[in-house]
Amino acid sequence: MKKQTIKQIENQLSTISDESHPFLQEVVKDERKGVQNLLAKWKKEKERERFYEAKFIDMTQYERKYRAQGFQWIAGIDEVGRGPLAGPVVASAVILPEDFFLPGIDDSKKLSEKKREEYAEKIKSEAIAFSISMIDPEEIDRINIYEATKKAMLSAIASLDIKPDLLLIDAMKLETPYESESIIKGDAKSVSIAAASIVAKVARDRLMMEISASYPVYHFEQNMGYGTKEHIKAIEEHGITPYHRKSFAPIKDLY
Repeated sequence: MKKQTIKQIENQLSTISDESHPFLQEVVKDERKGVQNLLAKWKKEKERERFYEAKFIDMTQYERKYRAQGFQWIAGIDEVGRGPLAGPVVASAVILPEDFFLPGIDDSKKLSEKKREEYAEKIKSEAIAFSISMIDPEEIDRINIYEATKKAMLSAIASLDIKPDLLLIDAMKLETPYESESIIKGDAKSVSIAAASIVAKVARDRLMMEISASYPVYHFEQNMGYGTKEHIKAIEEHGITPYHRKSFAPIKDLY
């Protein structure tokens, strides 16, 4: 039987997920270095998939616990943008279906921009309900960032098309009419909170990129409003925009 080319083997390996597949036994016997490299790459990818699948299952522990108690509409709540010098604080609430499956989901800060964008679209397309709430810099200055964060979260919850019967909240304690659990570093422990983190981050980043077009010297498309050296230098040289938080240092010390 004629040997397959390395490209043919690569194409066939891409269709195989079962490690007991007989084709793999043939590939193991093929001594060509290119073939063995392909096999090693395939095995590494399968290990990565198993890791992410196991992590995903671990991240459903809170959802499984509460569904076992009879809760159906479990909303994950998270926010992004508490620390920047410019831009809004953004919160999201997401209710996922029980069969939602997205290995690789994690705290939005741990994902690449490309992955966040990809995951955000999948989350929004498959979620039972989701909402996004933004509190602008003027209000942040008026009521402080802690209160603004709470307000954004409460607004996101209230904006859901389906009213939740349980909330999983990243760290914050909220007074709501719903039962809830606040989870420290919840965006790395709960798929629902991680989903909310991703949706909120992508929404905020897109807004900062839009703002950047009007105020290019601040490079919001890169720093997303955070106080990088380049950003602070731009503030010192060009002043502030309507999107800057006047109550945040060093801005409050300069103006």
